[in-house]
Amino acid sequence: MDKICVSDTDGFGVEVILNEEDSAAAPCCVHGPALLFVKVCVGGQQGRRFYACSACRDRKDCSFFQWQDEKVSKARLLAREEENKAKQPPFTHEEFRSRFLQVVSLPLAQRRFCQTCQLLLLPADWAAHSAHSILLDVSAAQLRRPSQLLRPLDNKKTNAQYLFTDRSGHFLLDLFAALGFQKVLCLGTPRLHELIKIRNSEGSGRVMKSLLLDIDYRYSQFYGEEEFGHYNMFNHHFFNGKAAEKRLEDFLHEEGGEKVVMVTDPPFGGLVRPLAHSFSKICSQWRSLQSPETQGAELPMVWIFPYFFEPRILECFASFSMLDYQVDYDNHPLYKHGGRGRKQSPVRLFTNLRPSNVVLPPEEGYRFCSLCQRYVSSGNQHCPQCDACTSKDGREWKHCFLCNKCVKPTWLHCSGCGHCALEDHPCGRRGSGCFSCGSTDHKRRACPVSSGAVRHRPRTRAARAGDGRRRSGAVLHTVQKQERALRRLTQKSKKMMKKKTKSS
Repeated sequence: MDKICVSDTDGFGVEVILNEEDSAAAPCCVHGPALLFVKVCVGGQQGRRFYACSACRDRKDCSFFQWQDEKVSKARLLAREEENKAKQPPFTHEEFRSRFLQVVSLPLAQRRFCQTCQLLLLPADWAAHSAHSILLDVSAAQLRRPSQLLRPLDNKKTNAQYLFTDRSGHFLLDLFAALGFQKVLCLGTPRLHELIKIRNSEGSGRVMKSLLLDIDYRYSQFYGEEEFGHYNMFNHHFFNGKAAEKRLEDFLHEEGGEKVVMVTDPPFGGLVRPLAHSFSKICSQWRSLQSPETQGAELPMVWIFPYFFEPRILECFASFSMLDYQVDYDNHPLYKHGGRGRKQSPVRLFTNLRPSNVVLPPEEGYRFCSLCQRYVSSGNQHCPQCDACTSKDGREWKHCFLCNKCVKPTWLHCSGCGHCALEDHPCGRRGSGCFSCGSTDHKRRACPVSSGAVRHRPRTRAARAGDGRRRSGAVLHTVQKQERALRRLTQKSKKMMKKKTKSS
């Protein structure tokens, strides 16, 4: 049994339990089979186990919850099935594809896209969508770039769609072409899949095959079943069943020596280890299709994720290394290439490709370190004490001889904590436990000091807004009180002046 810690604390929190028996018996929500969780208390004591949505970490996004030992009534099971059916896509993949072909055959003046429903419209649909926001005259070029036509999903924990800039997308494609890959498995990378198809249609370079697996069913409108699969990477669930799984198997089969590489760009708020569990299944499926002499080989992978997840990713895939290349996105305000410190993109490439084979563009400031045998950013200087290029965020890090490692340039060694940290850090406070009293026996929500006998509850947005209104009201009341006092003082001064004038 593989246990995966969800909490970022040590000793207590919530863990997800992944094994085949529990997966087979798991109930389903609209996102497929749920994951089994267990609460772990101090000392390793486990609480009651429960099932929750695999894709959504916030109950507001998916309210599914069920105790593992709970007996669910037939009426509740039927209600759950009806709810799941009601939240399914409005058309099957085959119906979506048929509608797309009909839209393409229409004259330009009749091609319409409903921006409210995110749906390509046929003339018979116009009346039902007359009150919606409609995009007219949808061109063939727009249909070839659905990632620009569709509104990006923005839930950071579930299905956030931060779309590669053309700079990052073309860099990856040039890299794969240089390394001889003819097939690209795109997990949650619709922009990359799109660029591959555009390159193929332009006839620039060798033709690449691509298969997009994504939880966003809207891409079913633009790609056939041989190019797109509705897929949840958090539980390795194919919404279209065995047929979609068979298409993945056919794609992973390297017929005629066609090399496959897998690229994935998961939501940054997603749980790392359930993702790794799904990716490992794909790797095992690829390995089972190899010849006996290559059974020990690994599926070439590129996992795109922020650099501060490096320890968690390397814990799951020990053969991976993090590269310095900064991935940037069109629709993210901060994740941009070329900035400094927090203004630059923290997103990197984690891969099992040999680092020396991944040539980073020198025109962007990357250079080859002959000691590390990999390309690094211009600010990443080789440390002789660490014998490595140690920078993670693009800045030049400094070596601390007390910590015996390189640290960020803004950190100083704290004698109280015994390690380097920001100068104004809360000295002596542990990184886990209660942020109110410092105890490691509980979290802030259950702190008896800050909330007495009442369980602490996070304040809602409405409550915080109410606090703001009350504070604003208090300030306004004070100002009005001061104005009234000033008016009374002015009136009193005027009366005194009149008395003096009369007496004189």
